[in-house]
Amino acid sequence: MDIAASKQDFLSDDFFEIAGKKFSSRLLVGTGKYKDFQETAYAIEASGAQIVTVALRRVNIEKKDQSMLQDFVDPKKYFYLPNTAGCFTAQDAVRTLNLARMAGGWNLVKLEVLADEKTLYPKVIETIKAAEMLIKDGFDVMVYTSDDPIIAKELQDIGCCAIMPLGAPIGSGLGIQNRLNIELIVEQAKVPVLIDAGVGTASDATIAMEIGCDGVLMNTAIAKAKNPIAMARAMKLAVEAGRLAFLSGRMEKKNFASPSSPIEGKIASNYNN
Repeated sequence: MDIAASKQDFLSDDFFEIAGKKFSSRLLVGTGKYKDFQETAYAIEASGAQIVTVALRRVNIEKKDQSMLQDFVDPKKYFYLPNTAGCFTAQDAVRTLNLARMAGGWNLVKLEVLADEKTLYPKVIETIKAAEMLIKDGFDVMVYTSDDPIIAKELQDIGCCAIMPLGAPIGSGLGIQNRLNIELIVEQAKVPVLIDAGVGTASDATIAMEIGCDGVLMNTAIAKAKNPIAMARAMKLAVEAGRLAFLSGRMEKKNFASPSSPIEGKIASNYNN
C-alpha cells in the first residue's frame, strides 16, 4: 500500500459537516485575546481553521474610521460563527443573535449563556430556554454546555445542530477533566460533538479527537501562548493526528507485556546442547 496515498484517503475526504455545510478542518478558533488583529490573522492562517468564532461586539460595522476584524480576517475566506460571549440570560443571548442575523445574515450561530463571571460555566436552564427560542426562530444552533450527558442529549433532542461540552473552565488550559462524561456524550450523539473550552496545549486537542469528538474549538490556548502562530500550527497538527488515530483504531489495551517479535520460528539456544 502506498503510505502517502493511504493518508490522503483518510484525511482528504474526511469532511466535518454541520447544518448542511462541509468543512475540511476540524479545528475551530476564536478571534479574541490577541495583541492585535494582525496577530489574529497570522494565527488563524497557521491553524488551518475554516470556522472562526466572533463575538458580535468585535464585528465593527459602524465605526468605519477604526480597524475592523473583517479587514484582517476575510469573511469570504473564513466562515464567521457569531457567538453570545458575555451573555448571562436567555433573553440577552437571543437578542444578540438576532442582531447578528440582521447585521450579517448569519443563521448558523454559537450559543453560550454563562452562569457567572467567576466560573464562566454554562447556565444550563437559560441555555435550554435560549436554544428552544432560537431554533423556533429558524437558527441553526451550536451550543456550549456542561459535560453532563443528560443535558447534552436534551439539547440534541430539542434540535441543536452541534453539542459543545466544556473540557474544563473557559480559559483555564486544564485539558479534559472528565473524560468519561465526554465519551458518554460522544457515544449517544447523533449530531457533531466539539470540545469547547479548557484546551491548553496540543495533547489536549489530540485526546479530544481520539475520544471521537468531531472537532475542537479554542481561543486562549493559542492567543495566550508565548508564540501564538507556532501554537496555532501545533493545534492544527494535533487535531489531525487525533482524528487520524481515531479513524485508524487503537490497539487493544493489555495488562501484561506482549513481545513485539513473534516467538514462533525463533532459533533455539544451543547452551543446553
